[in-house]
Amino acid sequence: MILRNRILVLLAALAALAAVAVASVLHASARADRRDRAQPGGPRVTSGTVTLTTPGRMVFRNMAWGPHRDELTTVPATDPSGPRTASGVKCLRFYAASGTGVCLQAVHGAVSDTYRAVILDAHLKERARYDVPGIPSRARVSPTGHFAAWTAFVGGDSYAGTNFSTRAAIVDVRTGKLTPSLEAYRVLKDGRVYRAADLNFWGVTFARDDRTFYATMATKGRTYLVRGDLRARTVTTLHPNVECPSLSPDGNRIAFKKRVRGLPKDAPWRLYVLDLRTMRETPLAEPRSVDDQAVWRDTHTLVYALPGDYGADLYTIPADGSGKPRRISTAAVSPVFVG
Repeated sequence: MILRNRILVLLAALAALAAVAVASVLHASARADRRDRAQPGGPRVTSGTVTLTTPGRMVFRNMAWGPHRDELTTVPATDPSGPRTASGVKCLRFYAASGTGVCLQAVHGAVSDTYRAVILDAHLKERARYDVPGIPSRARVSPTGHFAAWTAFVGGDSYAGTNFSTRAAIVDVRTGKLTPSLEAYRVLKDGRVYRAADLNFWGVTFARDDRTFYATMATKGRTYLVRGDLRARTVTTLHPNVECPSLSPDGNRIAFKKRVRGLPKDAPWRLYVLDLRTMRETPLAEPRSVDDQAVWRDTHTLVYALPGDYGADLYTIPADGSGKPRRISTAAVSPVFVG
């Protein structure tokens, strides 16, 4: 065979191999597309308009597999398992109040991911963005919409153990003034100024006065509920063994997860409610370990996430210790109820 014919044969073989490769990729892509568009038993999700001011809605991160996974999605609050309208805006964690949203996002890079906090207006348009130093875990907005907070893991990736480090930030969304870490605040513990190299803060929740907030502080292997003062830039310890606090709409109670002795190390929590006037704890009727910052649906009801087939499902429970847990939505996390 002459050289020219050998080259032609080689080129033909390479073309055939390329065609096979392209066909395989297209076939796999088509299968993935069919899977995304028709997940058996999954919620129905379609594109549409999502706002943070439409009354009677629940807005949340959609976890259902498909083209709208991780997008902010809305349903009627009275029908949380109904068809979903997706916004196109993707978040890892989300919260909103009074038309202001905070969306914690991953930015995928060629070598590694970075993270950011995006402040959203009522129509989910970006108002500002801030770098987040690690994996996002919690997000909150003050009832007035004037302040936003987020927590990130900067070492470790789970609250279950003890080998982790967190960073909690607060921003005034009106001025853009950012406090990158609550470690800059003065700590008052047992009536005295407290200093320690191992301080960690997470799980901020705001009161209505645009001054008071609550959070978890950890030091020396223990956790505490702290009350913060945005003007004085102080945090004061109030009660031990409180994680991921969530302030009730009336400002009198804190829902939280509590480490209970004897439970597995990777599932150590139970849901409780603390009365801030009496410091009396009430265990809730959820027997499973909840690793979430619960949301108050109203003054009587809590909503929280537990692991599910798509990553997470939402459950509800009475806040007075009665009743039993009820699943209200599959493939959902980070719920917000718009009045």
